[in-house]
Amino acid sequence: MAESARRARGGGGAARRAARTAVSFETARYIERNIPNFEVLTEEALEIIEQNADAVLEEIGVNFPDNPGALALWREAGADVQGERVRIPRGLARKLCCTAPSTITQVARNRDRDVVIGGRNLVLAPVYGPPFVRDAAGGRRYATMADFEKFVKLGYMSKWLHHSGGTVCEPTDIPVNKRHLDMLHAHMTLSDKPFMGSVTEPSRAQDSVDMCGILFGKDFVQENTVMTSLININSPMTFDDVMMGALKVYAENNQACIISPFIVGGAMAPVSVAGTLTQVLAETLAGIAYSQLVRPGAPVIMGAFVTSIDMNSGAPTFGTPEAAHITYGAGQLARRLNLPYRSAGSFTGSKLPDAQAAYETSNSLNMGLLSGVNFMLHACGWLEGGLVSSFEKFVMDADQLGTLHHLARGVEIDVNAQAMDAIREVGPGGHYLGCAHTQSNFRDAFWKSDLLDYKPFETWSDEGARDTQSLATARVEKMLADYQQPALDPAIREALDAFVATRKAAEPDSFS
Repeated sequence: MAESARRARGGGGAARRAARTAVSFETARYIERNIPNFEVLTEEALEIIEQNADAVLEEIGVNFPDNPGALALWREAGADVQGERVRIPRGLARKLCCTAPSTITQVARNRDRDVVIGGRNLVLAPVYGPPFVRDAAGGRRYATMADFEKFVKLGYMSKWLHHSGGTVCEPTDIPVNKRHLDMLHAHMTLSDKPFMGSVTEPSRAQDSVDMCGILFGKDFVQENTVMTSLININSPMTFDDVMMGALKVYAENNQACIISPFIVGGAMAPVSVAGTLTQVLAETLAGIAYSQLVRPGAPVIMGAFVTSIDMNSGAPTFGTPEAAHITYGAGQLARRLNLPYRSAGSFTGSKLPDAQAAYETSNSLNMGLLSGVNFMLHACGWLEGGLVSSFEKFVMDADQLGTLHHLARGVEIDVNAQAMDAIREVGPGGHYLGCAHTQSNFRDAFWKSDLLDYKPFETWSDEGARDTQSLATARVEKMLADYQQPALDPAIREALDAFVATRKAAEPDSFS
């Protein structure tokens, strides 16, 4: 009997060890908040900002340069169009925004990984746009397509990351006019999470739609949102023709756009929080309204990328109180418009994944959770003010995203959570390590990092006294070694390969 019990315990231990070492592709469902949003603006303050934003649109207006089609749409809608300047009568932009949906379901090719953007939800997506990459072995260098593919694989393997993202780094070894094809191909074949489309030229947006037609089916794409794409406003108050051309393609094809000012306070917006929020609201109202002129009901997300500036060096700063105030306030304004909200991320101005990066990133991630953000781009991997995608920081940040999931759960108060049986069992002077409640709940009671070191000093020292960056380097290597490509219908893969090859052959290479 005793030998049998030992075998049972040993077998259980072996099973647990196997489970710990097995390759896992689990992805957590997008976050559903059970905690309140943090609100910094009073009702009076919100009304003042909304009135001022309407005044900006009516009295100052916004520019739509080199875009006669957009100007014609605005003129037909009742705006005052003089040259490239569009002045929007008070209330018109807000009225047009009413046709935009309050939530967006973005379909993934693995339907278990669909995401719902809006409401109480938070979808996490990786860093976007840096031309450089950094790792411990190679340092800082221009990004390549091989780097891009590694980031897509890491994103696919990251449990707490819901979205594959878009330009996780800019692969500079591929011609500018063709790299979007390789990037989309990587997202579609190396991951089965949702992804973003190209916005660097309207024809590239159309390529994105056409490739989705191959992956999902043309009719399916027209009836469902399968892409989210980032449309930046040229702050202050300029809507350039390239971005608006991409927006037009996506709106016409029922694909979602994040319409987002790109603001560094003191450079592209006033230095005050209220002044910046006024400009953010005016710009997003105009951009979202334009999307609805293109196609009423087109899915859009209200964006706010806002940071402050170091008045001595001119460099952007991150994780600051002012950025938090603006992020919280913009969340309140988005909710009053009943629109999904994009903001925050793993922001830092640090050159390395060091203490500065950790402080600034932690501040930025937490403000994103508490401000009611629905889509968080740059949730992991951002370094050096967005110039660098860092492999080590990618996995460090992706690990810490687990804390957002657990914070968002809120505090349970059911019978098990009250733990009265445990308190009665232990009584004064005892301990809870062996009590029944602890034994029943210890596996799921606390969030645990898959990266950080909690070992005793002696064990840590014997294992090489590794710092967090060293641990992250090892984790990157393990994740890439464990990566297994998700299955894809061979006929779809062949069709995607053929589309990319045909489009690349259709025009000469251009690196400008």
